[in-house]
Amino acid sequence: MKYLFTLLLLSFIVQHASSQTSTGAKTFDPIPSLDLFLCIGQSNMAGRGTLHVGLMDTLKLVYLLNDICQFEQAVNPLNKYSTIRKEIAMQQLSPCYSFAKEMVKETGKPVGLIVNARGGSSIKEWMKGAKENYYGEALKRVHAATKYGQIKAILWHQGEADICCPEEYRKILTQFVKDLREDLKNPTLFFVAGEVSRWDWTRNKEGTSHFNQMISSISSFIPYSACVSSIGLTPLKDESDPHFDAESQLILGKRYANKILNSCK
Repeated sequence: MKYLFTLLLLSFIVQHASSQTSTGAKTFDPIPSLDLFLCIGQSNMAGRGTLHVGLMDTLKLVYLLNDICQFEQAVNPLNKYSTIRKEIAMQQLSPCYSFAKEMVKETGKPVGLIVNARGGSSIKEWMKGAKENYYGEALKRVHAATKYGQIKAILWHQGEADICCPEEYRKILTQFVKDLREDLKNPTLFFVAGEVSRWDWTRNKEGTSHFNQMISSISSFIPYSACVSSIGLTPLKDESDPHFDAESQLILGKRYANKILNSCK
């Protein structure tokens, strides 16, 4: 019975996502303007937390940039329109969902999500000028979205692919944020990075602790930035899995929102 339910839910997600195309998507002309948030990184930002029917609601005052660069009412999975994603069936619950709900709840302002994550991606593939062009795709979608509002922050969750090299990562991340701010002409654009999971799924003797120590100190080497803790979060399958489960994704999203809300005080 559980297996049948899972198959039916997966079929619903795939059918719903495939129906949200340039010919059938419900778009709108947003008035007032949107608070825009760019959500990028690898699989935990793309979303691997298991979706269920209760998470398939249409989000109030939350809009998602679609495949024709227009905003429509946001419904999970929120990485479905990523121009660099893996197959649609892999796109599940991400922190963007509870993040957007929390932002609307606390501010009352409409939110526009630009979600363009790629599972398995390394930070080197996100660098400006990299052959994968993940940077260019993110920038292109932000530029398309800004006619609907103003970008307020970047949400970044990535690092599982680079867990072995925290010091090199720090240097690359610093340049990555510098490039984004320059190209978006916003030198103080707030940047929020998330810690990777705290359980040890790696094959390195340091586990994830050295990486998380580095990323948790982001405000010391990148101005106008903050880190979201992964303390207390739990795995999707078991501790050999770097992905967060659905409950953890909901917690993580609220933590992202709280960091951004606190930065505005």
